Amino acid sequence: MTVNWTEIESKWRSKWQENKDFETNPNDKPKKFITVAYPYPNSPQHIGHGRTYTLADVHARFYRMKGYNVLFPMGFHYTGTPVLGMAKRIEAGEKEILDGLRNIYHVPEDAIKTFVEPIKIADYFHEEIKSGMIEMGYSIDWRREFTTIVPGYQKFIEWQITTLKESGRIIQGSHPVGWCPVDQNPVSQHDTMGDVEPKIDDKNFLIKFKFDEFIFPITTLRPETIFGITNLWVNPNTVYKKVKVDDETWIVSEQCAKKISFFEKEVTEIGEISGADIIGKYAKNHDGREIPILPADFVEPSMGTGLVMSVPAHAPKDYQALMDLKGKGHDLASKLEPIPIITTEGYGSIPAKDIVEKMGISDQSDDKLEEATKELYLKEFTDGKLNDKCGQFDGEKVQFGRDKIRAWLQENNFLEKFPVLENAPVRCRCGAECVVKILNNQWFLNYGDESWKELARNCLDEMNILPNNIKTEFVEVIDWLHERACARQQGLGTKLPWDKDWIVESLSDSVIYMAYYTISRFVNDGTATPENLTKEFFDYVLLDKGDASLAASTSKLSEDMINLMKKEFTYFYPVDSRHSGRDLVQNHLSFFVLNHVAIFEKKLWPQEIVVNGSVMMDGAKMSKSMGNIIPLRTAIRDHGADPIRLAIISSAELLQDADFNMESVSGIQSKLESLLEECSRLKKNTIGELQAEDRWILSKTQSKIAEVTEAVEKMRLREALHDILFTFETDLSWYSKRVQAKGREDVSGILHQINSVRVAMLSPFAPHVAEEMWEKLENTEPVSKSSWPEFSAEKIDATAIQAEELLKSTIDDIANILKVTKITPQKIVIYVNSDETKSKIYRKMLGIMVGGQNNMGVVMKELIADPETVDAKKMPDYVQKTIKDLHSESESIKKMKLEAESFDEKEFLKSELISIGKKEFGVDITIYSESDSDIYDPKGKARHARPFKPAILIE
Repeated sequence: MTVNWTEIESKWRSKWQENKDFETNPNDKPKKFITVAYPYPNSPQHIGHGRTYTLADVHARFYRMKGYNVLFPMGFHYTGTPVLGMAKRIEAGEKEILDGLRNIYHVPEDAIKTFVEPIKIADYFHEEIKSGMIEMGYSIDWRREFTTIVPGYQKFIEWQITTLKESGRIIQGSHPVGWCPVDQNPVSQHDTMGDVEPKIDDKNFLIKFKFDEFIFPITTLRPETIFGITNLWVNPNTVYKKVKVDDETWIVSEQCAKKISFFEKEVTEIGEISGADIIGKYAKNHDGREIPILPADFVEPSMGTGLVMSVPAHAPKDYQALMDLKGKGHDLASKLEPIPIITTEGYGSIPAKDIVEKMGISDQSDDKLEEATKELYLKEFTDGKLNDKCGQFDGEKVQFGRDKIRAWLQENNFLEKFPVLENAPVRCRCGAECVVKILNNQWFLNYGDESWKELARNCLDEMNILPNNIKTEFVEVIDWLHERACARQQGLGTKLPWDKDWIVESLSDSVIYMAYYTISRFVNDGTATPENLTKEFFDYVLLDKGDASLAASTSKLSEDMINLMKKEFTYFYPVDSRHSGRDLVQNHLSFFVLNHVAIFEKKLWPQEIVVNGSVMMDGAKMSKSMGNIIPLRTAIRDHGADPIRLAIISSAELLQDADFNMESVSGIQSKLESLLEECSRLKKNTIGELQAEDRWILSKTQSKIAEVTEAVEKMRLREALHDILFTFETDLSWYSKRVQAKGREDVSGILHQINSVRVAMLSPFAPHVAEEMWEKLENTEPVSKSSWPEFSAEKIDATAIQAEELLKSTIDDIANILKVTKITPQKIVIYVNSDETKSKIYRKMLGIMVGGQNNMGVVMKELIADPETVDAKKMPDYVQKTIKDLHSESESIKKMKLEAESFDEKEFLKSELISIGKKEFGVDITIYSESDSDIYDPKGKARHARPFKPAILIE
């Protein structure tokens, strides 16, 4: 049948809205508070965004059906500078951004004309994103919607930021930040092109060498290697700048001079000098030793200071560069030899030489030098010891000596910090390349505080992180986080209450906003005004500080109303599950944990974080330049919301990057259409006496309920959806074959029951079409309001499942023999095991192998140790084949065989195999026990029969 997706989806969205199905308040049910990162409205959502929000919606819908009172709200994040930069680019008539708005996002021209005002951009895409969310069927309580620049929310942020400051979590000082030199603002992930978080490497240092009256500053991550310097590298093709830096005169590249101007230094250019004029001269290091300056084209003026120090004993690149110069007969280079300063087990006196030769590196352009460098640096850092050339640091382990040498150099004015962007280049949304700036007297969240980090680690230890293997990423982020600017001077947002020249930074106002969802409906409906939301009000409602009378006197709200709002917060908090993309682990999701533990008591700390990967399109990353961005609403219009939802979910498990393609959408459409057609035909007929295949399909359905439920609870949604759409289909196909072979007329009662379970479990994934299917199955209440199918162990007939598996595997074995031999069968004979010894050994082996043990020696040893199965030593061939049989089965099948009552394989196959076998293979099938007196066994096959593995003769 052909499905009109627009019609079906519109029908059910209207019913949900009319019935206010997703609006929720506190009640007597247990609750689930599920949130997802609110979107930044500077473009419409595309297929990639749809993944995070769809996963969260499936989670919310599942728990509603499980009997929970689920709150799933949504807000919109206006704070920050992205729309400011976008507005400037539009006003400047930038072709790239205008083409994207017109050709990818299909924004009308009259709307684009208004986009010179940043707020118009945010408002337009806010409505566009909201419409897409509604069309996707997200079960959101829209009464709680807010933007981060509405007065009520700004009152909440003023309280949040004040609370952090009062508890000492916000400090004022000088720290390095990512910085846009055009906007004159700190930048974070939300402010950059491609949503790249600027990563600052503050372990980079600048060592000062003397060069006549000048300072030669050189950056390094390894200050301990100053004792092994043989020479300096300078690019002869670069023109260097002479610059006055505070009270010193430096020689650096032009790019470096610009960088250090952001380091709170006074920088004045006083001249320039060619690199070629420096080559062959000498600089002095910290102890006065003269260091020759050699030429190197590989020195990039944009890297560090544009000057490099050479430690050829321990730096593979330096070693190879020196060898290359020697090979060219360079006089000064030929006099230099590597100076080893670190002793490391597994390496000789010159480790760089060892690893270069081991990897077969022949010149400095070899790509393997990067790998060699990483390997040697790590080994020396973890296992290396400084030698006697390092003076007072002789015998120190590198990992400890490094910091001691750094401090010693710093004390003597030979070293200072030179923070750099680890992932440069990073571009602001305005187009400018970001730099590192040392901000003075700026406000910072003190994420470097060890006691704060420890609280966050405690929270992570007790929290459920899905998938679990990403927890280490959170721990690493908490470990390396340092002070982070929490305010800026441009952009949309909330002003710092104590310093109105500053605006709270966009990631700093999006850390505990989930708490505001619990009271936002009262502000939205006018019950409370922003003016009512005083500090005392928030302290009482959210932190249980003070009392209702104090909150009432300052807020001008009644105590009853305040307590009602407090009850709402207390009922829904903490957050039970927080959904977001993996790219936010390094900032927002970690800040979410840090700020919750800083502000709230332990019982209100978040319970779970669910992290998903990104979405690729036909194997390629989505990008405007690739032309493969598909806006979500466009995809819904062309293919329907439910097929898009299922294509997103079915393409990958949580942390994997999903590879979305339109072929999968078409296949899913067909699958849903055929299921809808099936549901349209089924009636709630009475179920008569159950036959073998009925007991099997009903038992399999119970097993599937258990498996799908567990998969959804652990957010293995791809697995769950595959079971609902395909494993059920396989089971139903077999059931249909069995029924047809017996000529049974009407099994619609059974099929109605099975498909009702299937549609109920499909509902969170494909909510619109599931409602339509549910209605076709003659149900009056919506499926989204029905209960999730409950697993019942009592309804599983383990014997029926095992008997049916025997039947299926026997038919499969016959088919495989026919396929291999290409025989046209005239006669098929089945020989069933009847040997009591084999059966006892089989049962014992089942017990041994449940849990994965399949070593022949171990299994045989346990069999022989049991008097009941000691005869196994006479039957090694049988034991080996049985191990192979059982090894190919799942753990659940093996466990079920242990639990199942024994049954007569011969009688079962006689009653069930003959009818279906005749239909499958066109000949009669004869069935014997291997011990039957009248057995027909011309080929001696019967003796090979094993439990659950009959021997087969085909003539």
